[in-house]
Amino acid sequence: MPENEKLPLDWKKLDNLPFQKLLVTRCLRPDRITSALDNFIKKVLPNGTAFVECDQTNSDEQVLTSSYADSTPSTPIFFILSPGANPIKNVQTLAKQLGFDPAKQLFQVALGQGQDIIAHQLLDMAHKEGQWVMLQNVHLMPAFLYELLKKLDLFGQEGSHPSFRLYLSSDPSNDIPEDLLQRSIKLTNEPPAGFKANINRALSSYKKEDFDEKEGKVKTLLFGLCYFHSVMSERRKFGPKGFNMKYPFSLGDLRDSSTVLCNYMEGAGGSGKIPWQDLKFLVGEIMYGGHIVNDWDRLTCATYLDNMMNDTLLDEADLFPFAEGKATFKCPVGASYDKYLEHIESELPAETPLSFGMHPNAEIDFRTNLCIELFKQL
Repeated sequence: MPENEKLPLDWKKLDNLPFQKLLVTRCLRPDRITSALDNFIKKVLPNGTAFVECDQTNSDEQVLTSSYADSTPSTPIFFILSPGANPIKNVQTLAKQLGFDPAKQLFQVALGQGQDIIAHQLLDMAHKEGQWVMLQNVHLMPAFLYELLKKLDLFGQEGSHPSFRLYLSSDPSNDIPEDLLQRSIKLTNEPPAGFKANINRALSSYKKEDFDEKEGKVKTLLFGLCYFHSVMSERRKFGPKGFNMKYPFSLGDLRDSSTVLCNYMEGAGGSGKIPWQDLKFLVGEIMYGGHIVNDWDRLTCATYLDNMMNDTLLDEADLFPFAEGKATFKCPVGASYDKYLEHIESELPAETPLSFGMHPNAEIDFRTNLCIELFKQL
């Protein structure tokens, strides 16, 4: 990690000139420039850490609530969908929080042949009466989106009911008008970059109140699942060293695995025995394994679960496999939601391939590609 080292000899003075130090890092170690940029932002911008770490500890619902606060009747909220995402549930939850009845005041239309007429009628009504409209899969009807832009301009001139809101959802597509994207608040649920961001996001996908109500064993198992999900998501960045193919693991897999796990544990009652084999099969062969089509990748997934899903997990197990003591991350037993977040913040080592049981050199390749891509964009 040369970006954290003091420079030698006459170069020492660059430690006080962070941008010049960046240039030296870029010349000598292009693979470390993305980490160096994180450090640069943290050091140079006021409250820079908030920009680097963004909203990784916020749940989808919290992000949507803060986006709603920024929205207006003429600023739609635009969900750009990733695999496994289902924004409609979040919008319904938000409606209930704000005292709306989703059954009567939230209208949904999945766009397709002939649905644009219904969408126009609903928009005309909702903008006058103050309801919410959610148009799904708008990428299927790009021509309608140009009409929608004109309609929003018209609503702006006429003045809409202050409670009116428009929600849009779409797959990533080049057919969506730029004007609409620029006008909207855009939300997407791509996995965040970095192990720490991933495990924070995974943990924040549970509601704090629900998590804290669970018994100690279940909390420990759920934290173990968050770690496993982060490993599966992050391994993809190593290219063929991580997995032979790029699999669409998503928070949907974590959600379904957690539901199955909680149901199983409730079914087991207070017997105290955890059905490790059943859980490993459900998580490794069905939930995550359902995406996997390569035998070696399946073996990799099963090996992580073997390392984690056993009785040692309930005895502060070390979650990092094959790190041979060079990096360690223990799993606290039955802690509260806030304690787990604190534990991630204080105990998780800096980003390293050792977290995955890989050699430290495994990241040089993908980090160099990241640098090339970044500078191409710049």
